[in-house]
Amino acid sequence: MEIRNLKTFQVVAEELNMTRAAKKLKYTQPTITLQIQSLEKELNHTLLTRVGKKTMLTTAGKKLIGHVDKLFTLIDEMETDMEALHGPSGVLTIAASEYYCRQHLSPIVRAYTEMYPDVKISLLPLNSVHAIQSVRDQVADIAIIASECNEIDIRKNFLEEEQTFLVVSSEISKERSFHEIISQYAFISYNDDCSFSNIIDKHFKKSILKPHSTIMVGGSDEMIKRAVLNGTGYAILGENVIKNEIKDGSITILQQVSQPIITSAVNLKIRSEEPNIQTFHEFLQNAWPVRNNHTQSQDFNHKEIVTDLLLK
Repeated sequence: MEIRNLKTFQVVAEELNMTRAAKKLKYTQPTITLQIQSLEKELNHTLLTRVGKKTMLTTAGKKLIGHVDKLFTLIDEMETDMEALHGPSGVLTIAASEYYCRQHLSPIVRAYTEMYPDVKISLLPLNSVHAIQSVRDQVADIAIIASECNEIDIRKNFLEEEQTFLVVSSEISKERSFHEIISQYAFISYNDDCSFSNIIDKHFKKSILKPHSTIMVGGSDEMIKRAVLNGTGYAILGENVIKNEIKDGSITILQQVSQPIITSAVNLKIRSEEPNIQTFHEFLQNAWPVRNNHTQSQDFNHKEIVTDLLLK
C-alpha cells in the first residue's frame, strides 16, 4: 500500500472535490483518479461515490479516513522527533522561582539563545514544589529548584550550595537581645507549600526557642526580605538574597542555620537525551554564577565561550 495513494485519498476525503484536490496536490485529475482506483482495488472496497453532483465517502471510505488520519499524525510525529535529533530547536520551558528568573536566568537565557538561536525559551515562575510537579506533568522541560528531590524518575544536576541565616532588621537588633526579638516579634514565613519551609521546620525543631507567632507573606524571597527591612519581624533567608543588606548594615544575622539551600536543575530522566534539555544542562553547569568548588567543569573551552556570551 503506497503512502502516496493514501495521502491522495486523505486530501480527496477532505475536499470531496476532484478539482480542488488536484490543485492542492498539484496532480492532474486523471492521476488522482488512478491513485484512488489503485487503492480501491488493493482494499477491495469502493471508497468514493457520487450522489448527483456531490462526491461522498462510502462506509469503507469513512472507516479508512480515520485510519489514514492517524497514520499521517504518527508520520508527522516521527519526522518531528527525527528532526529534533539534528540539534536543539523549538520551545524549551524552564520553571523557576521569581528570584532565579530575575537574578540568574535572564542573562543565561540570553547567552544560551545566542549559541542556539533555533531554541525559544519560555520561563515559568513557580516555587520549587510546583516547579518539580510541572516537570513531572511535562508542562516544563527543566526546573531550577531549591529543595530536596530524590525521586527515582527525576534527574538532578547540582548548581549551588547557599548558606542560610536567621536575620532581622538592624534597627530592631540595635536595642534588643536575641531572646527579646524572638519573644516580641513575629517570624516571617513562606507559604506552607514552599520548599523553603522544610529548612525552617528543621531549624526550629533543633532550636530551644520557638516563634511566638508567625506571619506568612507568600513564596517570594523579596517579599520576605522587605518585611524584615520594614521591621515586621525576623526570618530565615539565603545569603545571596541578603548579601547587599548585610554589607550596608541594614540587616543583622541572628543565627546561622545549619541546613543550606541546595540549588539544582532537574528534568525527567526519560527526557535527558533530548537536545534542548541536554544542551541547556551543559550550559548551566558553566554559566551558573555561584558554584561550589567541587563542581568545576572539565570543559574549559566551552566555559570560555559561555563566559564571553554572558559578558556581552
